[in-house]
Amino acid sequence: MTFVNIQSTPQLVIHRLALHPLLRELPVDLLQGLCVRAEMRHYKAGEVIFHEGDPALHWLLVERGHVELVRFGCDGNERVYHRFGAGQCVAEVAMFMAHGRYPMQARAVGGTTVWRMERQILQQACASHPALALRLLEDFSRRLYHYINEVEWLTVSSAPQRLAAYLLRLAEQQGLRLELPASQRQLAAHLGIRPETLSRLLAQWQAREWLSGERRHWTLLDTTPLRRLAGALVRTF
Repeated sequence: MTFVNIQSTPQLVIHRLALHPLLRELPVDLLQGLCVRAEMRHYKAGEVIFHEGDPALHWLLVERGHVELVRFGCDGNERVYHRFGAGQCVAEVAMFMAHGRYPMQARAVGGTTVWRMERQILQQACASHPALALRLLEDFSRRLYHYINEVEWLTVSSAPQRLAAYLLRLAEQQGLRLELPASQRQLAAHLGIRPETLSRLLAQWQAREWLSGERRHWTLLDTTPLRRLAGALVRTF
């Protein structure tokens, strides 16, 4: 891992922050304040950016590559919770947790560059600029609602429904040609199903010509049956 101090390229990170949906149209002096003592850090593929339980002293803005958040269960198996790409913020929620520690591990996916900014400065900015605090609160509320729905989804849905809904959500981002953001074993853990069940479903749907592919690369051929499976899980708001 290598890093470059913000003093060498101050305008780059400010520009990146100004493009973020949560920070767009906020005063320039506020964005400049957030970047005080910021560092650009470069990570190799698989390198850990922070560990679960480490003191949560910094939040990140992804400049290049991807950062995935991972948690390990009591059985030692890992679950990938989310993957963040260029322009997205990572761990800003952790900056406000009372215990002051990262609840997950973050690691680089491929060569990755991030801007690392300080917890204390973000907290001070929220205290001084209510507009920033309100935007963060709205985003935290949106995420909480998403995870409440996800818990319900995992509780009441079947394995085919979960997989169909997941593939359709991924297609909204990538189109009909999909690249799974994790291995099939990791995806199975994320969906709360057994790896062999996931493999069996993919094989069955490939035989029915709903999709085609292998490993992490798939193409959706017929989304109608997938939408029928996932339709029962769609909420109106």
